Amino acid sequence: MVSSSLRIHELCKRYGDFVALAPTSLDVASGEFLTLLGPSGSGKTTLLSLIAGLAHPDEGRILIDDTDVTHSPAYDRDIGVVFQNYALFPHMTIEDNIAFPLKMRKVADAEARRRTAEALETVRLPHVAKRYPRELSGGQQQRIALARCIVYRPAIILMDEPLGALDKKLRDQMQLEIKRIHRELGTTIVYVTHDQEEAMTMSDRICLMNAGAIEQLGTPEDLYFRPRSVFVADFLGESNLLSATVRGVDGDGLDIVLAAQAAPSRAVGNGGSFAAGEPIKVMVRPQNLVVGDAGGGGQLSGRISGRLLDVMISGSLTRLYIAPETVGMPQLVAAHPTRSGAAPYEIGQLLSLGWHAADAVAIRDGKGI
Repeated sequence: MVSSSLRIHELCKRYGDFVALAPTSLDVASGEFLTLLGPSGSGKTTLLSLIAGLAHPDEGRILIDDTDVTHSPAYDRDIGVVFQNYALFPHMTIEDNIAFPLKMRKVADAEARRRTAEALETVRLPHVAKRYPRELSGGQQQRIALARCIVYRPAIILMDEPLGALDKKLRDQMQLEIKRIHRELGTTIVYVTHDQEEAMTMSDRICLMNAGAIEQLGTPEDLYFRPRSVFVADFLGESNLLSATVRGVDGDGLDIVLAAQAAPSRAVGNGGSFAAGEPIKVMVRPQNLVVGDAGGGGQLSGRISGRLLDVMISGSLTRLYIAPETVGMPQLVAAHPTRSGAAPYEIGQLLSLGWHAADAVAIRDGKGI
């Protein structure tokens, strides 16, 4: 399958006074897996619909391999779409469902049969060709929907929350299947989800959207470890966000003072331009909080004491919810791998929390880039 590049330039969509998508520019490389991530109403589905030709922009351009398709009908864009609800024809066998796009394109019967068999092999379901959709599980139906999409070799595949109707275990399995198929085919995929873990697992890059605009665009690692705004830090994974003031700037490091504390500590500048006296937020991920008894030592940049409110074991991780003794500081969460035989915590226990300077990321509380 030939992969294609996609270029979005100042694309905008309004519904009356409501701006569903503010002027947005975005380049998707040939063969890339890009995920549009964000909460409901963030603009991700609007952007996907515009790319697919299911909606028409008020401004801007869409180019596929440098060909302007902004005003081309959906069937002329060489784009395949996989929906959440599978959209399979219940009265057709699986092989007829997959072959349907080829029939519409008047592909010869022999070639259509060959491509259909090939698509079934790609999704690892050659044995279900003669069955009907109702005879398949949800995961199998989703793989057939993907096979029907790839059978006519579209330049770009768009996926609109395709795993939303599946249970977690099946969803995890399907994530691996879609990644495998992407590697094998090398096609360009634009994937929509509101599930942050799904986006982190599958994407080459994530386009995190908020209020109809791009909040931050980058690799999963960029967004997770180097968020450019409080929204990004808070949306992508759990985070502890502490108010602080910059005392001084030293390269990419900052001398800071946490709110309501006198002792200085350090944070990573995160590529931003900060000034002494500036109020900021400092993000520390739960797994980077070092937990010990109050008064414990160690070479840590920051230290807070607090009372244990609750303990939650969620499979592989154990989370501790802690109320800091410092007045006005928000509740914190620490996380560590769940271990059998670990010393039990007691509700109300006084704990010390610390972190290393490299794990404290300074964030300006404004719009990301």
